[in-house]
Amino acid sequence: MPSYWLWLAILGISWTAAIIHTSITPQHLIGTAAFFALFFISALYKRRETIFTMILASAAIITTLTLWPEPLTEPNPHTLFIYSLILGKAVLHVPKWYAGMLGVLLLGVALAPTMLGYPSLSAVFLILYFSMVGLGFIAFYHYYNSHKEVTARNEALLSEYRKVKRQVAASEHLVRQEERTQIARDIHDSVGHKLTALLMQIEVSRLKADVQTASDLLKLKELAKESLDETRSAVKTLKQDEVGGISAIMNLIRKLESENFLRIQFSLKPGAFSAALSNEQMITVYRAIQEALTNMMRHSGGREVSITFEAPAGEVFRFEVTNPLKEERPYTEGFGLKSMRERVENVSGQLEIFQGNRQFVVRGTLPIQDRKEG
Repeated sequence: MPSYWLWLAILGISWTAAIIHTSITPQHLIGTAAFFALFFISALYKRRETIFTMILASAAIITTLTLWPEPLTEPNPHTLFIYSLILGKAVLHVPKWYAGMLGVLLLGVALAPTMLGYPSLSAVFLILYFSMVGLGFIAFYHYYNSHKEVTARNEALLSEYRKVKRQVAASEHLVRQEERTQIARDIHDSVGHKLTALLMQIEVSRLKADVQTASDLLKLKELAKESLDETRSAVKTLKQDEVGGISAIMNLIRKLESENFLRIQFSLKPGAFSAALSNEQMITVYRAIQEALTNMMRHSGGREVSITFEAPAGEVFRFEVTNPLKEERPYTEGFGLKSMRERVENVSGQLEIFQGNRQFVVRGTLPIQDRKEG
């Protein structure tokens, strides 16, 4: 979009100068409108090089006819600048042979008034001018394509680097998960089974014991049962694949910063770090931050993002992900945002998604567990 306004500004100045040099007539205005229409319509055919070149050639002919010199007037030098812009656009978007043919056509239409006896710049000057412009564009063409190739190679290398890094991270995660699963299996097979056997033996002994001993054995049984429940809970946690917590979010931020060159400003306000959130709530916060950052990278095209954690009055925990927008546009909640909202609401929280002051904001509020239960 910025290039469009740049082209429009340059062409507007060039045509204004060219028309002012002559007497303005309806023919000039119609020709100018036709040129602008062709010039910008050509952008729709960048991938169809023949049509693109023909449209630019038509724009060159219309320029010549519109600014055709009148007898006994001064030659119009601004026409040459418009020809140069047309040739420059061709160099940017079509192969060199197409651009070369268009350059020959432009030289021909520039020489036409001279050959037909109308006021114009000398043929020698025009040939030298187009020769110099042609050499300049050839040099630019080689530099531009070389830069494009280098950029493409860098992008390919960067993409490969990110792919390898993701594979390494996935492998590490898999190894950690296998270790956790093995530890959980060992605890379940050893401690869990032994506690279960102990419970059965205590129960058998309790049934055979007198009243006082049975009462003592019942206390031992309750203690063993609590130990078994805690062991099962630990095994369940170890098997759980989900991650959460401030440290996990910090790792996520570091990973996204290194892989995607994001600039993330992370603010942890007093009380937020020690907020008593359940494991499920922390996982929800982690997933929400992950989805908000992914959504930002996918749709905003920006690299700046701000993440804030706070716990106002110790009653609720609040996270907020903010990224600046170039322009505010209507949006609809896709699968990712809807899933994020459902996750937050499943842990009794609320999610707000809105735009304002050229910023896109995702804000979640969760009840702090201790206060809620107290």
